[in-house]
Amino acid sequence: MRATVLQEMEILENIIERGRAALSVRTVCSVDSDGKCLPVYGIALGSDRPDVPVVGFFGGVHGLENIGTQVVLAYLNSLVERLKWDATLHEQLASVRLVFMPLVNPGGMARRTRSNPRGVDLMRNAPVQSEQKVPFLLGGQRISRHLPWYRGDAVMEAESEAMCRFVNDEFFGRRFSIALDCHSGFGSRDRIWFPCACSKTPIPHLPELSALHELFCRSYPHHDYLFEPQSRQYMTHGDLWDHLYLQAQHRHAEQVFLPLTLEMGSWRWIRKYPMQLFSKAGFFNPFPVHRLQRVLRRHLVWLEFLTLAARGWQQWLPVGAARDTFDARARTQWYGGYDGAGA
Repeated sequence: MRATVLQEMEILENIIERGRAALSVRTVCSVDSDGKCLPVYGIALGSDRPDVPVVGFFGGVHGLENIGTQVVLAYLNSLVERLKWDATLHEQLASVRLVFMPLVNPGGMARRTRSNPRGVDLMRNAPVQSEQKVPFLLGGQRISRHLPWYRGDAVMEAESEAMCRFVNDEFFGRRFSIALDCHSGFGSRDRIWFPCACSKTPIPHLPELSALHELFCRSYPHHDYLFEPQSRQYMTHGDLWDHLYLQAQHRHAEQVFLPLTLEMGSWRWIRKYPMQLFSKAGFFNPFPVHRLQRVLRRHLVWLEFLTLAARGWQQWLPVGAARDTFDARARTQWYGGYDGAGA
């Protein structure tokens, strides 16, 4: 399979060039794809003080899901353009740090494959084992790289390692941080998933997630997102965000680190435009152009909300008895009121 011209990389590098005065950019790793060396960029914007909250936006972990990268690029591009005239944005960025990895798997996207060029599904590649039985193949397998959802061997892939290093450097040790990873392809609704994919036991920061959910619902009561733990739908081995969340808990138990996944429901796109079924990319990306533009507009509200919520985290994060209330409410809503019980 030969690589194609990677339009998303061209857009990303154009944004980097236009925003070079404000952006801190580094190449966190490079990958080979059919003889081409493709960079994986890590980008930072805003304050570099260690005491400010961090929000991270990730996309393109699965090479077929171009829309995830495009959503992140749309937000990054908006910020770069607004920096030219938006005084309020400059004030906001003085007290928050935004980081971006818009294209984690450029080799897979160039080759139009879910996996990276070595045949490994990066979202099954972390050294995490599910506590319960996972769906055959879908939950991650080590049978063959020629089958989908291949986990790879005991050594993490370069892209996975680079993403984990980037998160470690930018997020770990911060008092508060949020990460959003943009994907597509599951169901007919847009979902916000939170850990874990390896366990049905509620995570320690369930009250904080419940408070964030309520804050968004009160601020945008007409939204159409479904919030839920990923384990409510299916469980997997090797989830990168499970791995990073567990690492953060082990090393920095006092910090609040909330990793989220935006899972855009591609079935609604197929229902509206069934001809997508005849395209490999059509299972994961919106066609035609006007629908793509609508999707890019739609999610900017959510990304902007996360930025503002992180900046004001001390105003809404529950403490004391309020935290217990949010915890009980979340267990009832998402876990049927019992630890480890699926709903």
